[in-house]
Amino acid sequence: MMRYPLLLTNFMERAAKYFPKKEIVSVYPNEKFVYNYSEWYKRCCQLAHALQSMKIQKGDRVASFALNNHRHLELYFGVPCMGAVLHTLNVRLSHEHLIYIVNHAEDKIIFVDEDLYFLLEPVIEKLKTVKQYVILSQSGKMPETKLSPAILYDDLIKDFPPEYDFPKDRDEYDPALICYTSATTGDPKGVVYSHRGLVLHAYAAGVTLGLNESDCAMHVVPMFHANAWGGPFGATGLGCKQVLPGRQILDMKALCKIISEEKVTFTCGVPTIWMMLYQYLESGGEYDFSSIRAVYSGGSAMPRHLMESFSKKYNFNIVQAYGMTETSPLATAAIPKSYMKDLPEKELFDVKTTAGLLALGLEMKVVNLDTGKEVQWNGKEMGEICLRGPWIASEYYKDPERSKQTFKDGWLHTGDIATINEEGYISLVDRTKDLIKSGGEWISSVDLENEIMAHPKVLEAAVIAMPHEKWQERPLACIVPKPEFADSITKEDIMEFLKTKVAKWWLPDEIVFLKEIPKTSVGKFNKKELRKTVLPEVLKK
Repeated sequence: MMRYPLLLTNFMERAAKYFPKKEIVSVYPNEKFVYNYSEWYKRCCQLAHALQSMKIQKGDRVASFALNNHRHLELYFGVPCMGAVLHTLNVRLSHEHLIYIVNHAEDKIIFVDEDLYFLLEPVIEKLKTVKQYVILSQSGKMPETKLSPAILYDDLIKDFPPEYDFPKDRDEYDPALICYTSATTGDPKGVVYSHRGLVLHAYAAGVTLGLNESDCAMHVVPMFHANAWGGPFGATGLGCKQVLPGRQILDMKALCKIISEEKVTFTCGVPTIWMMLYQYLESGGEYDFSSIRAVYSGGSAMPRHLMESFSKKYNFNIVQAYGMTETSPLATAAIPKSYMKDLPEKELFDVKTTAGLLALGLEMKVVNLDTGKEVQWNGKEMGEICLRGPWIASEYYKDPERSKQTFKDGWLHTGDIATINEEGYISLVDRTKDLIKSGGEWISSVDLENEIMAHPKVLEAAVIAMPHEKWQERPLACIVPKPEFADSITKEDIMEFLKTKVAKWWLPDEIVFLKEIPKTSVGKFNKKELRKTVLPEVLKK
């Protein structure tokens, strides 16, 4: 067999050569920008020339501070294919973490969306390695900004030729992108993605999730979050039409309009997005989901009642997937096996609400935390998910101590606790740090949250452990009521509802009603913040 390197360059050039007329749609608040793969590729070439003119060399880190738009997609390919490494900065990070990751990665240039520059301005004096800011401007105007020196992106690339000789004889293990985890404790950890890993991940995601050339893929997952779950790479390589919704990610009316107008068939997002969409639909919002074929949810468990309601009321069928920054991120997807399609509805949702079956190309084991042995495939015994494979990280960037804690004996120890059933489907129980140990028995905060969120008056619920003199730990439920029930919901409502849903010893010892639950930068419940703010107030009582 030929020794042929697996490079993102192949995806980029394939899209331009074989699907030149296919569209890339970038949606802005007041306009829609549409061009095709041929035009996109030419701008990627111009970008590569521009980077070269700025003395960017192989392996140098170039950062993006941007939302999902067409210029960001040009960076996704133009930067790594010319030899540099794209560092996607999470625009929701605290100043402290933003300073840390830019300095730790030693970014030389930051490409900044024109309406996000003000988020960077407070930290620029502490960014040690940044030499240039490039403004991604749809208006064509330079904002009045403290970022200096700064130049408009289109001005930077416009005079360079639309052809570039991208290197083909490179090592497929060369770094292509770097992304930092959203830290809830300590500093964020850097994960470096190789060309080889991203290409193989795209292949496997295409097979596992069923993405193909006829799809119109809308990228709802932010492009700074685990490479938008790899969606832009797979969609480009396959020649899919792509839709980049920008700020409209959080505007459900606008999102539904985009789905309808662009005939979106494929999309992914975190449960928070789908909860917002469901609220919009329940309030009578307009929609047309006739084109939708596949919707995937990940990042945290999707409440079962929400999946069932979406399917029954709106024919919007959501499939759960599981992964993390360290897994590029796809590891499993809850797609029923062929002989399960005719199962009774309840049994079918039993499958759909798992975290899924292992993706082709990976190895997995679920290991008992006490014995170190693999758990039985009985759907009951709990253990930690361990993974390895060609798109699984092997270490954290310049972080040997924390690498030793997570990567052991050739396996990624995820910190996620799960069971695995006789069919091989895993069900997430909790993070190791979020499990509640009561009287020597484990309580899953995730399962308890999902049962609480099935209550018709509840919008969101997060469960944390509170110390207990006799039982060691007991559940504390933090609940956000739906707005219309904010004044009428009671603790008794919740307890009465749960009595028939969970074991008696799982019932929360305390229930607190909140206006909102704090979220991490990627939309997950921030339980660290709840432990810091809510728990002390409860313990005072």
